[in-house]
Amino acid sequence: MAEFDLIERIRRRSLARPDVLLGIGDDAALLAPPARMQLVVATDTLNQGVHFPPQTHSFDIGWKSLAVNLSDLAAMGAQPAWVSLSLSLPDADSGWLDVFIDGFMQLAAQHDMALIGGDTTRGPLSVCVSVIGFIEPGKALRRDAAQVGDDVWVSGTLGDAAAALALWQQGSPMPQALRQRLDRPEPRLALGQQLAGLAHAAIDISDGLLADVGHIAAASRVGIEIDLQHLPTSAALQALDVAQQTRLHWQAGGGDDYELCFTAPAAQRDAILARAYACATGVSRIGRVRAGAGVSALLSGQPVQANRSGFQHFVLD
Repeated sequence: MAEFDLIERIRRRSLARPDVLLGIGDDAALLAPPARMQLVVATDTLNQGVHFPPQTHSFDIGWKSLAVNLSDLAAMGAQPAWVSLSLSLPDADSGWLDVFIDGFMQLAAQHDMALIGGDTTRGPLSVCVSVIGFIEPGKALRRDAAQVGDDVWVSGTLGDAAAALALWQQGSPMPQALRQRLDRPEPRLALGQQLAGLAHAAIDISDGLLADVGHIAAASRVGIEIDLQHLPTSAALQALDVAQQTRLHWQAGGGDDYELCFTAPAAQRDAILARAYACATGVSRIGRVRAGAGVSALLSGQPVQANRSGFQHFVLD
């Protein structure tokens, strides 16, 4: 399949938005951003053998390549609008590409996003996605705004994707619920938008809870204390026959969760629970911001040494 045939195949699947004045087919896109709004831009690249195993279904690669970028917009409290997609493919396999685009466009449609451009080339399988959204001035959630006395919260549950990856690497049976969390993360866009202007600081958990909380602590010049016994656990993870230490390692340091971790004043607890309920997303209070620096962890009230290395790109033979 020729490059322009590939591009046309992708273009036919893109949604239309009135703020896309000129989309796929020219040298660049022309966009009409909303008046008096700030643009929010994020880019991520996913490589086979680094960010997903070679056996990953093409639908799931399409979904996840967009989801991880949308998670960055969610962490800023932004409303998504446009996306560009660049693909490096070893072979122009139309069947593989159609299913990839199914996954990518299904998630894009859920959030009313238009594909506005990109690129295709021959090479090892790699997907580079850039997303653009917008937010009201002064409402963006940032890493550098946590305040001493804030609660630390997290959405959803932690450790499912890390558990799925560990089971896959071991060749062990993998519950579908865990595989779903690895292959098709759900970006918390609605929650992020609800938190904009309410929470002080936020980050999405891609590298692991303790590593990413460490980014908030460093940027905000504060210390953060995490209660490991309060980390939210899914039924699927709880059902695994593993040691507590293993489960906590997946939850605190495994990565690939794409949940939101955020800080907010204690006075906003009821408001946060109400807004999370309004967008059908569970949230858990897991720690506090204190004076000082760095991240510390407690288990049943006692300090523990926790692995803060975060997600490590896995290497395949």
